Amino acid sequence: MSGTFTPADGWPGTAMWDAFEKLRGQFEQKAGTRMGRGDVRAAVLALLAEKPMHGYQLIQEIEDRSGGSWKPSPGSVYPTLQLLADEGLISATESNGRKTYALTPEGQELVDAGAGNPAPWAAENSRGFNRTTALPKAGLELAQAAAQVGRSGSAAQVAEATAVLDEARRKLYSILAQG
Repeated sequence: MSGTFTPADGWPGTAMWDAFEKLRGQFEQKAGTRMGRGDVRAAVLALLAEKPMHGYQLIQEIEDRSGGSWKPSPGSVYPTLQLLADEGLISATESNGRKTYALTPEGQELVDAGAGNPAPWAAENSRGFNRTTALPKAGLELAQAAAQVGRSGSAAQVAEATAVLDEARRKLYSILAQG
């Protein structure tokens, strides 16, 4: 046997490998970026109050302003644009096969009426949106590194990695005990 171990080898660290794969799966599920339909609506209106944009620009701008923590899908943005147009709050002009959306006077009145409200990406950040996605992301990256050591590390490297993870677990619980 070489210095590389995999779960298929019957290596005693199979349990650790399985645990990290399970952990990674949990973090991947929790690190989603779904927001409510009202948030997409509010974000679109806020951005169109600044300047006319097409759908892809809106998606990119929301992602940029949220620091990458929220990227609405085209499946949520384009139906929202259609609904806002049906409500008479935005209008669309087509140029070179691309629709550019702009607020109508009615849409501008609605935006002005809610001028004191923070934009959805700002409201989420103030409630800890980035904080709640940073920890799962860090956990996912840790699980991936541990799984890599489990797949390709020597027995000594696996033992050292296990000790590091045990210490990290103790430190995390210590953080909770402080507060």
